[in-house]
Amino acid sequence: MRDYLAEIYRLSDRNPAAEGFVGTSVLADLLAVSAPAVNRMVTKLREQGLLEHEPYQGIRLTPAGTREALKKLRRHRIAEAFLVNVMNFGWHEVHAEADRLSQGMSDTITERMLVMAGHPTTCPHGEPIPETDGTIPESHDILLIDAALEQEVVITRVRIREPERLEYLAALGLIPGVTLHVIHKAPFNGPVQLKVGREYRIIGHNLAEVIRVEPAEAP
Repeated sequence: MRDYLAEIYRLSDRNPAAEGFVGTSVLADLLAVSAPAVNRMVTKLREQGLLEHEPYQGIRLTPAGTREALKKLRRHRIAEAFLVNVMNFGWHEVHAEADRLSQGMSDTITERMLVMAGHPTTCPHGEPIPETDGTIPESHDILLIDAALEQEVVITRVRIREPERLEYLAALGLIPGVTLHVIHKAPFNGPVQLKVGREYRIIGHNLAEVIRVEPAEAP
C-alpha cells in the first residue's frame, strides 16, 4: 500500500497545478499494473482514510496518506544515498535497487544506513529525505526552463529515473549542487544553452523541464 501512496505523492508533487489530484490511468501506467488492480487498491486506501476521490479530478492523498507516503519515501531515499555514498553505485543505478532494498528495511536498519551514508538530507538526485514523523521541508525551487536568462542558479533536484538520461546529465556536469547560468532559450520548446563554469552546454527542452534550480546565494 505504501508503494501506491509513494507513487501518488511523486506524481502529485510533480504537478502542483493539479492540486494533488492524480489520474488512476496515469498511476497504472507508472506502476505497470492493470486498471482494475489500481482501482482495487484505491478502494482499499480510500476505506482506510488514506485517499480521497473526486469525480472527473482523480484521487488525492489525505493528510494521513501523505504521512505514510513520506515514510516510504524516507526509506527509499536513504537507501539510494546509502548505495551511492557507501557502496559506490552511480546515481543512475540506484532507483530500482533502492525499491527492492527498502522493502525489507526496518526502522533500525534505516537509521543505521542514514548514519553510514553521512547523514544526507537529500537523495543522490536532490530530493529531500523526509523526517521520521512523515514531514518534509517545503521547497521553493523552480524548473530550469523557467529560470531567468543570465541568472546564477544552483541545481537542486533532477527528477527523472531513466538511467541513460541520468548518465548523460552526469557527463554534462548537470547534477545537484552545480551552479550555472541560462544563456539562451530557443522558442517553440527548442534547446536551452547553459554556462557551467567556463564551459557551455546545450540540452533539450525536455531535460530542462526535469531539472529544478534555485537562485545562487550572493557571495
